[in-house]
Amino acid sequence: MLDCSRHLLFAYPFAMTHLAAQPLSHFLTQLGAKLPTPGGGAAAGVAGALAASLARMVVSYSLGKKNLAEFQPELEKAAAALDRASVIFLELAEEDAAGYAAMNELQKLPETDPRRIAELPAAIERSVQAPLACAAAAADLLRLCESLVAKTNRHLRSDLAIAAVLAEGAASSGCWNVRVNVPFLPDPNGREAIATEVERLLADATARRLRIEKSCA
Repeated sequence: MLDCSRHLLFAYPFAMTHLAAQPLSHFLTQLGAKLPTPGGGAAAGVAGALAASLARMVVSYSLGKKNLAEFQPELEKAAAALDRASVIFLELAEEDAAGYAAMNELQKLPETDPRRIAELPAAIERSVQAPLACAAAAADLLRLCESLVAKTNRHLRSDLAIAAVLAEGAASSGCWNVRVNVPFLPDPNGREAIATEVERLLADATARRLRIEKSCA
């Protein structure tokens, strides 16, 4: 079952309008503009939200089906988990944008600036943890999608496969952002541990996506 409760957010102010409250066209315009945020991290979160919502549609078309009656309790739990996941992916997209904006601003200050010295380590940590949480949430989502293949409406197999493709994209995108920012972490042991976790998450996401597509074909 998808457990997004462990992917906690780091409070930080930022200027980008809340994703859930803005039209998609506005977000796409911002994404395509010459602005530091939103960028790839926000796109990763949105991809994850799309994946979760599409998987939720598959579950919606499976609830109440007589031939799937034995799976109804599991499908109800999956529906609730997917609803939470969509929200959390958007929150992680915003958190990623906030973390990158903070780091970008601080890195423009002189290296001896007291504010840079005091705040940059935490900003770098946020810039790593948000995309790492996105990748982990995407891996959780793929795990749930894989469990749904045999329990959902067979007429929506293509939708479930597309949800898996989008979820893998969110995982891979999150991993890319981690790789970009992890070299700035001061602790070499921490960098190594995160790099190992990134490769594990990506391998797991890819393997699950392949299995889901094969099962849905």
